Amino acid sequence: MNKRYNNLIKKDEKNFPRGLYKTHPTFEIGSGKIFNGYKALFSKIKDKHKNNCSVFVIDGFNGLDWNQLKDSLTELFSEGKYKVFWEGISNCLLPEKNINSLIDPFLGKNDPLWGTHYPFGMESFFDPVKISKLRIKAAKNKNSNSIFIIYGSGSGILDIYDCLIYVDIPKDFLQENARNNKVKNIGSSKFLKFGQFYKRSYFVDWPAQNRKKRELLPDVDILVDLSNPSSPNIMNGTDFRNALSLLSESPFRPRPWFYPGPWGGKFMQGHMGLDPDEPNFAWSFELIAPENGVVVKSDKETLEFSFDFIMFQENRKMLGKSTARRFQYEWPIRMDYLDTINGGNLSTQCHPRPEFMIENFGETYTQDETYYISVAKEDAKVYVGLNENINALEFKQKLLESEQNGTEVDIEKYVHSVEVKPHDLILIPNGTVHCSGEGNLVLEISATPYIFTFKIYDYLRKDLNGNLRKLNIERAFENIRQERTSTFINKNYIPQPRLINQGDDWKDFEIYNRKESFYNINRIDFLTTCSLETKGRGLIVNLVEGRTIKLKSNNGRIAELNLYETMVIPEASILITITNQTSHKCKLVYSFVRSSAIDNGLNDPKI
Repeated sequence: MNKRYNNLIKKDEKNFPRGLYKTHPTFEIGSGKIFNGYKALFSKIKDKHKNNCSVFVIDGFNGLDWNQLKDSLTELFSEGKYKVFWEGISNCLLPEKNINSLIDPFLGKNDPLWGTHYPFGMESFFDPVKISKLRIKAAKNKNSNSIFIIYGSGSGILDIYDCLIYVDIPKDFLQENARNNKVKNIGSSKFLKFGQFYKRSYFVDWPAQNRKKRELLPDVDILVDLSNPSSPNIMNGTDFRNALSLLSESPFRPRPWFYPGPWGGKFMQGHMGLDPDEPNFAWSFELIAPENGVVVKSDKETLEFSFDFIMFQENRKMLGKSTARRFQYEWPIRMDYLDTINGGNLSTQCHPRPEFMIENFGETYTQDETYYISVAKEDAKVYVGLNENINALEFKQKLLESEQNGTEVDIEKYVHSVEVKPHDLILIPNGTVHCSGEGNLVLEISATPYIFTFKIYDYLRKDLNGNLRKLNIERAFENIRQERTSTFINKNYIPQPRLINQGDDWKDFEIYNRKESFYNINRIDFLTTCSLETKGRGLIVNLVEGRTIKLKSNNGRIAELNLYETMVIPEASILITITNQTSHKCKLVYSFVRSSAIDNGLNDPKI
């Protein structure tokens, strides 16, 4: 453990010292690239109109404030005495009952977790006759003196336009809007409860929108970040694509975001300087690729866009050719923090086996995990695997009775526990019963799928809205690998570092390399400098000990990384030179897709 935290991790400790962790990292892209405000957007549209653009399409992710965008631009058009016609693409949607009938097979009925990825794009939600008529309208307005604007999520399906504007919104902002009943699902007439909204978005709306986003990216003329509905940030499409190219050759930090939970702790709240008015913080989403954004900076202005934009344009430079062939546009490894220090145990849970994941959810790989212990109280534990010689049927019955009658279950009677200390690594491949106990800051290094958790016991706790959390006991027991008991876990899933390379004052250790999962985890311990080659692999790294390091890539870009921060190192960075900025010893964890996993297949259902 870092000396700074010695003697601070106590049961009655409420406040933890503020570290150097930056909650809003940015990536510099040069001067004069980002503009702020509706006047700037209006100016861009006006310039396009002067250059014979008359038909404008404004597409974007569902969840942003389309009315404010339209009203703000309308006021500026009026002041400039422009003749403008607006058409909302939502008027061309199929009737709600038709959309519901179309997507119902993918939503798993009333189960809050169950669903299957929708295989089509935004076109399927729209009435082809209405779209055809709108297309004719757009064609008639070509080369006219007026401005014709088609706007709303899915507008890009209209292929007749002179200028394409895409509006993005960060996923955490979108989800907060949904929690506050400001967002409806595509084609829905009513606000859904957040869990229902999220499930439908995850399985249907977001995949459909991402297909269209990927298709439109090469043609985007103007990108708009609508994080702040009253003050958009704007980039030219060419500058945006150039920024994506530069990012794909340089180390960079996505913007993390944080959320409280019923078991959440207090360590991140202090160390990362998070909102002191929240009850706790349970999660830090360091990089879960479908959820995070990247913030670029030009002069004093910033602009955020979704991480997947980089993957859509530069997946080979990000992952390397072999890995990109396997994962296409997905970044396959995630890092997030789970904070239970002065909080509570996570729910006891497991994740689906590969064949179950494919058949039931339409995912191509499953949610294998590891817990890297960053900070721990002296008596902290991780629960992993089952105890020897337990009666699994009895365990299941106890859990079902608890769910039905509200009776407590003695989890330690059935689930194996391991005492942990900082820098321990616990392996949790699919089908392994597990949870972090109270008193840990866990760096979760895992496969990217992130919502497929079958909870079997949650200590009869209610969530922050006062509801008992949903359990999936029957499905969990379809997936639990009952042979993974104490002896097996202690022998196989608590690996010891293996030295694979070293220099004057650095050592490179392999800490995870097993066939159960497709990724490896290594750690470099160093005092002054060391280097890291990508070797055809995209890397994700986290500074688990030290203060501040600097990373210089092959293109000369320099990035700073502080304690507990996460960074992406694209394959195209080639060679990274790492320099310690203090006298404190550093430990840098890095993870990557193992080449043999690509060659031999991933998540073998037999494993």
